[in-house]
Amino acid sequence: MSKIRISHRLNPRASEDEIAHFRQLGIDAATIWTTIEDANYDYMAEMRQRLAEHGIELWNVGILDLHCDPTMVLGLSGFEEKLDQYVRYLRDLGRAGIGYTTYAHMANIKMLPYYQTAVGGTRGIATREFDAEAARDLPRSHDRDYEEDEIWHTLERIIEAAVPVAEEAGVRIGLHPDDPPLPTLGGVAHPIRSFEGYRRAMEIADSPNFGLCFCVGTWAEGGTTLGKDVYEMILFFGAQGKLFKIHFRNVDQPMPVFREVLVDDGYIDMFRVMEALHDVGFDGALLPDHVPGDDTHVAYTIGYMRAVRKRVCGY
Repeated sequence: MSKIRISHRLNPRASEDEIAHFRQLGIDAATIWTTIEDANYDYMAEMRQRLAEHGIELWNVGILDLHCDPTMVLGLSGFEEKLDQYVRYLRDLGRAGIGYTTYAHMANIKMLPYYQTAVGGTRGIATREFDAEAARDLPRSHDRDYEEDEIWHTLERIIEAAVPVAEEAGVRIGLHPDDPPLPTLGGVAHPIRSFEGYRRAMEIADSPNFGLCFCVGTWAEGGTTLGKDVYEMILFFGAQGKLFKIHFRNVDQPMPVFREVLVDDGYIDMFRVMEALHDVGFDGALLPDHVPGDDTHVAYTIGYMRAVRKRVCGY
């Protein structure tokens, strides 16, 4: 029987109180992001066992150094070393019994101030706003423009090296879409911005271990420009068993200007999203990503997700 897990990000050095808080919120699975120094087999195996003792599955341990990393995305000096590190990391994940990781191929998400502070939704909560027109006026994020063919080339090299290792290790890689899904941002092309981009990436990998970390919020940002809407994406890739993890978030409207809002305060029908996931037998994790406000709003979001899952799935 498939199971939709409610997941959330956990401090890599989580205290017993923090783990207890996860249990109190009813979180099924934890995702951890840490540095390359800590993301080794010993740490992963120890943390997996520690969380299991509390009834929490360790869904993912990600490496910040290799995620949205300009060296890997742009093929800069040091690319081969980073790729070797990524392959070793996949092997360690498999040895530690952790069967999933997220990868995003974006080079400037951590760099320029693309987002501005705003008040979002109907409840006046502090959040982020993105304005596509304003973003076009910002300088390049790197030394020059990087065309789509160049970004595809580095992604293909990563897939070629990583997917066979992932298959051997029993690890699934979920590819996150480019956020926001514009053709280019800061001079760097965004190839994973549409249905066709995702389909091409899946065809290149041609593996049951390479699929989607599907961000509902990112797809909502694109509106009707991405080839398939949120619900169609779930039905299409879910039927292929390609949905591994879902970022369960919402925005107030599509680009050119959008604000991140609480999960039930945007234009995407998240109940319908849960129904679609249930219909395709989704057997992965939901994560409340980019929650506006503070920890109380995270708790609100977790409660909402659990309630919708209960209504749709019965558990």
